[in-house]
Amino acid sequence: MAEPVTSLSTEARIAQIHWLSFLANERRASPRTLEAYGAAVSNLIAFLERHRGDTLTLQGCAELKAADFRAWLAFRRTGDAPLSARSLSHALSATRAFFRYLDRRLGVENAELALVRGPKVKPSLPRPVSETAALELLDEAGGDEDQAEWIRARDEAVLTLLYGCGLRISEALSLTRGDAPLGETIRILGKGGKTRIAPVLPVVGEAVDRYLAVCPYPATSGDPLFRAVRGGALGPRAVQAMMARLRGRLGLPTSATPHALRHAFATHLLGAGADLRSIQELLGHASLSTTQKYTAVDAEGLMAVYRRAHPSGG
Repeated sequence: MAEPVTSLSTEARIAQIHWLSFLANERRASPRTLEAYGAAVSNLIAFLERHRGDTLTLQGCAELKAADFRAWLAFRRTGDAPLSARSLSHALSATRAFFRYLDRRLGVENAELALVRGPKVKPSLPRPVSETAALELLDEAGGDEDQAEWIRARDEAVLTLLYGCGLRISEALSLTRGDAPLGETIRILGKGGKTRIAPVLPVVGEAVDRYLAVCPYPATSGDPLFRAVRGGALGPRAVQAMMARLRGRLGLPTSATPHALRHAFATHLLGAGADLRSIQELLGHASLSTTQKYTAVDAEGLMAVYRRAHPSGG
């Protein structure tokens, strides 16, 4: 990750570096989260120093008023690179996390930030692919004649894992050769370093076995399970590019991403009668409210079927 600040001239910037280190080492935040949080707080500090006409000390952080934070939000909404309501909300969340750190670790308390409300953001619903589209994607990956046999088998195995086990890309790509052959369950290290047990359908294990049977690279137990063309670890961008190629061939929308297969896993389980608590455990969601979004998706799909099928519909 790039250095989030260019100067150690202020106490606030030094505190920011320690905060990001805390997030990385103790909270196990992802590189993308660290980058986004670091950029948001860097922007805040730079704005406040211009706004106040002085470097920002820790005492200055404690003395900030709600109006200072609102001025920053207004600047971010209307400045040279205006943010959407959702991005603005994320920037405010990063700010709150930084000030919680200042309070709990450095004794710098600011009650004014609690008075600031972010923009209203319409909740976004997961966008899963249909059951038919999911199966077509798996078939297309395995039958892509433009790719070598082992790459076809690898791509099919990766997508089968995402759809069959509801994994995130990072979770699937973090598996090692020691995890195979897959048993009836597999231990997954998810967000925040939390582990969960994911059931493995026979079709998933078989797809991984087919890939390993033709993979040209020997591996020890600690090596990555999924290999790139030159033998290194397969990266998420390669999986995203593969998915883009497949959806182009199948005429699927741009929402048909690798993560859409995880959404499909949850939505299709819900449609088949699985309860929310079970789906929450399978996905590794910390909060049931996150899983509940799938009920809206399932209801929308049900209504679409109803409108198409009912004699008085359409």
